[in-house]
Amino acid sequence: MSEPVRPLELWCAGEEWCSITATARLVGKKWHPVIVHRLLENGPLGFNAIKEEVDGISSKVLSDSLEDLEEKRLVNREIVNEKPVRVEYSLTQIGESLQPVITAMRDWGTEYLTPAEDRDSAIA
Repeated sequence: MSEPVRPLELWCAGEEWCSITATARLVGKKWHPVIVHRLLENGPLGFNAIKEEVDGISSKVLSDSLEDLEEKRLVNREIVNEKPVRVEYSLTQIGESLQPVITAMRDWGTEYLTPAEDRDSAIA
C-alpha cells in the first residue's frame, strides 16, 4: 500500500490566489513543465535520454532543473545498480498529479499559439 502524499509546504501572505502563484512557481520555470511532460509521456528516463527529449536544453540547465524538481518533490532520482551504474529520473506521485495541468498547457498552446514568422514578432 502506498504511503499517503504529504502536501508541499508553501508560504503565503494570506492572499486568496496564493495557490495559483505557488503552483506557477513550481511549473513556471522555462524547462520544468517540458521535463515533467517528457517524464509523463515516457516514464522513467536517464539524464541523457531526458536531454535528447528536451530540445535546446544544456546539460547544466537540465541538471539544475532536475535538482530543483527533486528538491520540490516532483521528481525522484534513483541510482540504478547496473554495470555501469546510472541514474534514472521519474515523477513522484505529486509530479504525476500535474498531468492535467501539463496537458491543459499543451492543449491551450496547440489551439492558440502559432509559430512566428520572425523572431521580433514572437512572444518570448
